[in-house]
Amino acid sequence: MRLYLGSDHAGYELKQRLVQHLASLGHDPVDCGPTSYDADDDYPPYVLLAATKVAADPGSLGFVLGGSGNGEAIAANKVRGVRCALAFSDDTARLGREHNDANVLSLGARMYDEASALRFAELFVSTPFSGEERHVRRLAQLVAYEASGDLPPLPG
Repeated sequence: MRLYLGSDHAGYELKQRLVQHLASLGHDPVDCGPTSYDADDDYPPYVLLAATKVAADPGSLGFVLGGSGNGEAIAANKVRGVRCALAFSDDTARLGREHNDANVLSLGARMYDEASALRFAELFVSTPFSGEERHVRRLAQLVAYEASGDLPPLPG
């Protein structure tokens, strides 16, 4: 599977390790930068590039990495067609795919150890979207809002 990765300085080291790990599992990781450590870099160019590539490449997934992963998730979710989940446990990594059909996962390099981050990435890549009607319905509401800006009707 093609996987796009982007980070900032805080996520740089974990991104490098994740690229190696995902390749060892038979995936095709594409490093969207940065290509070297720079303590003063900004995450938006790299994260938006990775997210844009995911949105343009059906069937691919992405990873965005930073210190907490919060800013990176916010940035990735600005890209039309991207659903970025923030992982902080095995369950959030898995449910991002299973229930939300997330195509990008945000990882916080300062929030957990490397082994946990690699496990979250593996869970994300290996978990399919459930396709359950309730999840499909909810995603359709989000897609419609993204296209029109109109709020979904309230129940009742």
